[in-house]
Amino acid sequence: MAEEDDEVVVAPVEEEEEVTDLMGAVRKVLKNALVVDGVIRGLHEVAKHIDASKAQVVFLAESCNEPTYKKLVQGLCLEKNISLVDVPDNKQLGEWAGLCKIDNDGLPRKVVGASCVAVTDFGEEGQAYDYMMKYLGK
Repeated sequence: MAEEDDEVVVAPVEEEEEVTDLMGAVRKVLKNALVVDGVIRGLHEVAKHIDASKAQVVFLAESCNEPTYKKLVQGLCLEKNISLVDVPDNKQLGEWAGLCKIDNDGLPRKVVGASCVAVTDFGEEGQAYDYMMKYLGK
């Protein structure tokens, strides 16, 4: 009877996938930052965090169709010396920033676009973090 209770169930260790491009690194960094509540979404919140120098890196969607929006974020980042990374699609950025529902199959549904996302806390610093910091020259 005691032998049955001693059985230990080992959870499968999630292996960190190889990061080979910037967008893969951005996705992984945002995923890790979401865990520790370090992701800021939306122009108003991002602008406040940039202005207070709390943002460590800012992601801006290239598909944003409002030029004044881009100029504001780029200008604030330049003024406060905060790294800015361009992401091609705002729907993709929104999905990575957690602005979607996940269905039973683990697929994203009802994805909301995000034109601007900032990271205040990276959480776990792994291979993706190192890749991105090397890209940014830090």
